[in-house]
Amino acid sequence: MRPQMSGNSPTMNVSHSGLDRLFAVSLLCVLLTGSVHAQAPAAAKPIPTPAQPAVQGVAHDDSYVIGPSDVLAINVWKEPDISRSVPVRSDGKISLPLAGELQAGGQTPKQLEQEITKKLASYIAEPEVTVMVSESKSQRINVLGQVSRPGAYQLASSMTVLDAIATAGGFKDFAKQKSIYILRQKPDGTQERIPFNYKDVIKGKNTEQNIKLEARDTVVVP
Repeated sequence: MRPQMSGNSPTMNVSHSGLDRLFAVSLLCVLLTGSVHAQAPAAAKPIPTPAQPAVQGVAHDDSYVIGPSDVLAINVWKEPDISRSVPVRSDGKISLPLAGELQAGGQTPKQLEQEITKKLASYIAEPEVTVMVSESKSQRINVLGQVSRPGAYQLASSMTVLDAIATAGGFKDFAKQKSIYILRQKPDGTQERIPFNYKDVIKGKNTEQNIKLEARDTVVVP
């Protein structure tokens, strides 16, 4: 009589061995996958762009006309004793060593550069001059009276009376909008008073009152 096959039969041994190999291969794949992920380089972080330096402005502006109270930065290359910051006097003139008295008012910075260069040519070989308006005080207007923010404002290109009122924050509650006027200094030194009726202008009436403002005009809102 043949003995019965026990649990440790060859068939069962083959089955266990196959499962062991399958488990080992699976475990090896998991380990290899984890190793690849661990060694993968981290995504590159974007390099921040350095902040751009503030723009300092050009040395001269051909459209700007120098006026009283402007402050000019005058630089003469390799001449520190002449280079300096000078205010424009009420008569429109400035004083500069060697160059003497110069009429700055009514000229552009470029024109003034050329005049200073001519004056210094008698003392300095091939002078190189740069003129910059460091403080623009002549090209301003005043808005006074019953507006939210009365004060002096830089005169923008083509600024009108309506623009000036808006720049000053508009009217206060009790502003007399029909009785506004502009004070303008005339070449002979006298002052001109120009009326402005806000109520009419915004309705499209007498729109010629909304004039283009000039430097040193004063808008008065009673």
